[in-house]
Amino acid sequence: MKDYVITSESVTQGHPDKICDQISDAILDEYLKFDKNARVAVETMISNKLLVIAGEVSSKIKIDVEEIAKEVLEDIGYNTIDIGFDFNKSIVISNIVEQSHDISIGVNKEKICSGDQGIVYGYACNETKNYMPYSIDLANRLVKRLDYVRKNYIIEGLNPDGKSQVSIHYRDENIISIDSIVIAAQHKINVSNIKNKIIEEVIMKEIDNRYLNHETKIYVNNTGKFVKGGPAADCGLTGRKIIVDTYGSVCKHGGGAFSGKDPSKADRSGAYMARYIAKNIVASRIADRCEVGLSFVIGKEKVDSIYLNCFGSEKVSIEKINSMIPLVFNLSINSIINNFNMRRPIYRDLSTYGHFGRSEKEYLWERLDKIEIIRKILSY
Repeated sequence: MKDYVITSESVTQGHPDKICDQISDAILDEYLKFDKNARVAVETMISNKLLVIAGEVSSKIKIDVEEIAKEVLEDIGYNTIDIGFDFNKSIVISNIVEQSHDISIGVNKEKICSGDQGIVYGYACNETKNYMPYSIDLANRLVKRLDYVRKNYIIEGLNPDGKSQVSIHYRDENIISIDSIVIAAQHKINVSNIKNKIIEEVIMKEIDNRYLNHETKIYVNNTGKFVKGGPAADCGLTGRKIIVDTYGSVCKHGGGAFSGKDPSKADRSGAYMARYIAKNIVASRIADRCEVGLSFVIGKEKVDSIYLNCFGSEKVSIEKINSMIPLVFNLSINSIINNFNMRRPIYRDLSTYGHFGRSEKEYLWERLDKIEIIRKILSY
């Protein structure tokens, strides 16, 4: 028997890096709301009393990026410097320029081609209902619940910054127990009994009791307090939580982040397609776990290479599964964008709690609509 532990983490809306992801994707949404063909690549950096928004955009419209950033910050809950950031008392720098013509000539063809080279990965497994690894699924649900109890005053005195970490004990690929749960929750100075409240209202509301045992370790604000947080305590940057955005530490990650990028960027659209393929393969029951890798070339319409790994869980040969993929899935950037209807303003909400394993209907890469054809082609 082989025993091992896999650990994943996630962060709340108010974590400095996630603030930046939300601002970048909110700016992308605003462009797509009025110009569905906008080319957007926007990065955000936030630190103590400083906000920087920069990037490249090609669009027929102009938007107020500073106002969008302010709305995001206020919605998260950052409205005073004591909590972590005050937009009205900070330096805001915006430096957005026109997209390079050398890039746009590779994208703006009769059919949209990849806006850059890219290596992306998708993953799915059968250990949760949403085909996600349990460690990242639980980590995401814990921080989502932490944001919920803060914003709805179920636990008084919480501030926006926070993190979760979940370690799962496996034996021969099967979940045995939750090894440990870590929660860091920013709070006001005079808050009592914070640990017990978070255990009761956050952790116990989200965990599967089947995986709890007397050896499960729970840590809440393990240093004793977490008062100074957000941008006042730590610099944030778009795209620095790419493992949080995907599958935890369970599988590979490609070369780029998602937030702030329009769907012509293979980093984003290609990664969503790779998840779609992997999820439909696992849901078809021809494999228990599946990792799909795709590579793209700037200016080229179709995928350049396909990688497949089912970790020995496949019920038919890897060669047959691999040959099935291009027969079932259209892997051109143009088709990915159209099939997932990606020119919509859907990205800000997606920028927290992970891009995959979501139940919202607008995220079409989570559909399970290829099961029958996969099983038919593979005679399974």
